[in-house]
Amino acid sequence: MSPSSKKAFALRVDPALYAAIERAAADDLRSANAQIEVLLREALARRGIRVKPPVAAKRGRPPKEEG
Repeated sequence: MSPSSKKAFALRVDPALYAAIERAAADDLRSANAQIEVLLREALARRGIRVKPPVAAKRGRPPKEEG
């Protein structure tokens, strides 16, 4: 999923809550943004709301062209 295909919006969060998210993100080797996405997906799953998994970013070199 390219960065431009994600919805951007402002989120106001209590500083203590954001600090806890940053600590959890560091423990999981994620950014705070990615940690918030994980937490939201987990919370929705607990409520029985299914969300399609994110499309993984393509990594590495493109395959060589034969010719």
